[in-house]
Amino acid sequence: MEPSLSTEQPTAPTHFIHKIIEEDLAAGKNDGRVHTRFPPEPNGYLHIGHAKSICLNFGLAQEFGGQCNLRFDDTNPVKEEEEFVDSIKEDVKWLGFDWADREFYASDYFGQLYEWAVQLIKAGKAYVEDLSADEIREYRGTLSEPGKNSPHRDRPIKENLNLFEDMKKGKFPDGAKVLRAKIDMASHNMNMRDPVLYRILHAEHHRTGSDWRIYPMYDWAHGQSDSIEGITHSICTLEFEDHRSLYDWCLDALGVYHPRQYEFARLNLTYTVLSKRKLIQLVTEKHVSGWDDPRMPTISGLRRRGFTAAAIRDFCERIGVAKANSTVDLSLLEFCLREELNKTARRVMAVLRPLKVVLTNYPEGQVEDLEAQNNPEDPDAGHRTIPFSRELYIEQEDFMEDPPKKFFRLAPGKEVRLKHAYIIQCQEVIKNNKGEVTELHCTYDPESKSGGPTAGRKVKGTLHWVSVLHAVTAEVRLYDHLFSEIEPDKIEIPESLNPNSLETITDCQLEPSLKDAKPGERFQFLRMGYFIADQKDSKSGAPIFNRTTPLRDTWAKIQKKG
Repeated sequence: MEPSLSTEQPTAPTHFIHKIIEEDLAAGKNDGRVHTRFPPEPNGYLHIGHAKSICLNFGLAQEFGGQCNLRFDDTNPVKEEEEFVDSIKEDVKWLGFDWADREFYASDYFGQLYEWAVQLIKAGKAYVEDLSADEIREYRGTLSEPGKNSPHRDRPIKENLNLFEDMKKGKFPDGAKVLRAKIDMASHNMNMRDPVLYRILHAEHHRTGSDWRIYPMYDWAHGQSDSIEGITHSICTLEFEDHRSLYDWCLDALGVYHPRQYEFARLNLTYTVLSKRKLIQLVTEKHVSGWDDPRMPTISGLRRRGFTAAAIRDFCERIGVAKANSTVDLSLLEFCLREELNKTARRVMAVLRPLKVVLTNYPEGQVEDLEAQNNPEDPDAGHRTIPFSRELYIEQEDFMEDPPKKFFRLAPGKEVRLKHAYIIQCQEVIKNNKGEVTELHCTYDPESKSGGPTAGRKVKGTLHWVSVLHAVTAEVRLYDHLFSEIEPDKIEIPESLNPNSLETITDCQLEPSLKDAKPGERFQFLRMGYFIADQKDSKSGAPIFNRTTPLRDTWAKIQKKG
């Protein structure tokens, strides 16, 4: 799959919703107001797809001097928890947006929604249904066949009012009755075939407790909540396009303020699932450590992995807003992150799989401090000192006893430069009784350090290293795609999972400056990738590092091929 997206930043937003708002303002609609809302269900953690909606709704409000509400669609007490509410608020704030005093809940409107349902019943536009869920589906018909009227469709208004009141009082068990809108059982739009507006749920609500025994369906709560809040542009993902007729019908039937609904394509990413059902499955079946597992596409997981809010906002701007569904290559998200971290992350040295090197001609007991630039892309990042001594660690993969022709790292008789330090040459290979290489004996050129007589001598390989005497032992977690399939939604869990999505290395050797890394602090480990000190498991003086992304820029390579 070769995405057709460009990495160039757009000069100005040109998507269709942006143009609609411009036209509305020019025409004087909504009294010149722009009022949007982000309406998540508090039944899980937000993911990268929600980030696109957050950036769109809050971004449009900011650009046009309007307002954006944060409204929780808390209409299903069976699946909702206060934990999810708290995580959603944290994620929206972390992305850089603020709803000020406009935090609302669908449950704030339960009383009004009930009164409006009574209004529909009195107008002969809603009725209490006794059919079971299976029978309702059967009566509903198919895409090619019209539905059939329920035997309870023409109940007298007074009887419907009494039954609905009894539903509210909790006189019937779950599933015994529902309230349906009376629209058209022959409609080509299945959503208009007398949809359910209320169901009975004897469940404790996280905000209203046991006050209610009936709860509104999303399609009933959605439009009316928009109306109550004075929303001007109700922006939804494309799967709600067929629900727009019902959105409009409900508002028109009540004769209340009528916002307009617009749909845009949801985000689809390669190697990623954004289905809430599958994300819940990953957590409940313990395929991941939780909602904030760094392999999860949740905002909290991405944050813990080391992604920045700025990179996610940049990604959402680059992919734009379209009317048709498409799939975005995950490497574009990683590209946006590297663009930022390359400018901001401090360069440090960390050896993930250590191989000991002894410099046989370096004075025993001697230690010298070498100067290293923290980030050549940031002139204000400054420098630090790194201790250098007779015994060092290098990466195991940076040595081969019998290397191929274009192997420019260390091998018997070959020279390499140690970053910020000297040129060394391998003289002897030490092995254990299994024939495994355990140590290298090398010599160094004392005049090849920066400023020395042979500092300009060219060698083809440069390696990172850590002084054995000063190294900090740490745990490092290497993350890869959680799924091995490019379109994992088409395959059920666990068959689609990548068995190599996490590798934990417990004896990594880091330069001493990393001992005091603060949770959430980001670094570039030279030649190894971008890493973050884990915000959950790190302890003072004993950080644990998560690899955010390798240094390899897959997206740039895709663009060159394209």
